[in-house]
Amino acid sequence: MADKKFEDMKKELFYKSENAGEVLEQADIDAADCFAEDYKKFLDASKTEREAVLSVVEIAKKNGYKEFDSTAEYKSGDKFFYVNRNKSVILTVMGKKSLKEGVKIAAAHIDSPRLDLKPNPLYEKDELALFKTHYYGGIKKYQWVTIPLALHGVVVKKDGTKVEVCLGEEENEPKFVITDILPHLGAEQGKRTLSEGIKGEELNILVGSRPFKDGEGSELVKFNIMKLINEKYGIVEADFLSAELEAVPAFKASDIGFDRSMIGSYGHDDRVCAYPAVMASVSVENPEYTTLTVLADKEETGSDGNTGLNSDYMENFIYKLGEQQNVQGYDILAKSECLSADVNSALDPTFSDVFEKNNCSEINKGVVITKYTGARGKAGTSDASAEYMGKIRGLLEKAGIVWQIGELGKVDAGGGGTVAKYIASLDVDVVDLGVPVLSMHAPYEVISKLDLYMAYRAFTEFFKQ
Repeated sequence: MADKKFEDMKKELFYKSENAGEVLEQADIDAADCFAEDYKKFLDASKTEREAVLSVVEIAKKNGYKEFDSTAEYKSGDKFFYVNRNKSVILTVMGKKSLKEGVKIAAAHIDSPRLDLKPNPLYEKDELALFKTHYYGGIKKYQWVTIPLALHGVVVKKDGTKVEVCLGEEENEPKFVITDILPHLGAEQGKRTLSEGIKGEELNILVGSRPFKDGEGSELVKFNIMKLINEKYGIVEADFLSAELEAVPAFKASDIGFDRSMIGSYGHDDRVCAYPAVMASVSVENPEYTTLTVLADKEETGSDGNTGLNSDYMENFIYKLGEQQNVQGYDILAKSECLSADVNSALDPTFSDVFEKNNCSEINKGVVITKYTGARGKAGTSDASAEYMGKIRGLLEKAGIVWQIGELGKVDAGGGGTVAKYIASLDVDVVDLGVPVLSMHAPYEVISKLDLYMAYRAFTEFFKQ
């Protein structure tokens, strides 16, 4: 009996994260696997921020959301969405309480690291046609060579006509690739540091090799490619100057492991948090507090620009809502709470030396709360208060949601940031809560299905409180 009492006391006194696969009922595990199937479809359809907005709006409309009307008078239970420049979106469900009591915000981002085409991308060299790129967000450049790439985005002609581009995703469509030197001739390249193994100006995408057969002179391969592009999309080279074209991995989302417990895909960061937040929003009927699911652009480059959360678009939207109830926007924000829905890096046993074992997140141990991000001396973070940490912790435990604490690596190993600090600057209580990711920022990241489902349950409980 004494031994049992000791073990019970030890369990009560010590903190230890739990493996969701061990503590969840089979019904929850089955539900997680089912939830993951639709998430994989969302990933494949949403490889850019523009596509993610379209996917989310489609989900919203199917669940009774209407487009936001600034002149309308909304009542409890009303659902609507607001799209900002086709790159960010806010889903709203009006609550029973007045806006002066605050709102519940889940904020994720829907952009991911990628390769953007330069404004004047197409050139010919040594009778090969290539696209020049400028990488977007933090990447390991060597990971982007010799993998199949697809081209996504829009081209806007000088008359305002918009041309949608999505090429390389279907089985019968051509893919694109960045080439690398063979190891037999790579001695000089091998002397470079890993970060310089492939340089930014070497991320050139191979797009063609056949010259225009009936032409004369130079750049016949480039001419042939431009002719094919013109025939397919009706654009000329100058139209690239007003285009947003992104090269992304052509991989499809797939189950990983013999047990199919994980999902490998491009873009888990941060669509693995955006999707469960959206699904939580559509599942909550008549909440006590008004809920906002904010999906932002530009987080990977600092959240700047008018579609990133360092702009005023979310704040302005909340002010517009307040006007309808004659409530000042700053009074709404001061009473509001937010889950900054962003990922953390999962412990990788192969590279465990950069993690601090007692304070890192792990695959299959549930949704991860990250009290602070930033770099080294907590530079660039909001650092959630003990009071708000206690509130969210209590919420998760009361609902039986498997969760863990996380920190982004050892103190002097590096660091990173999220949108939390921009929301905190609006006088909102906020903490990061999301899914741990293996191979974060790689072209093919890995997450756990159970962690994904715990994120969905966490956002749902947050909106319901």
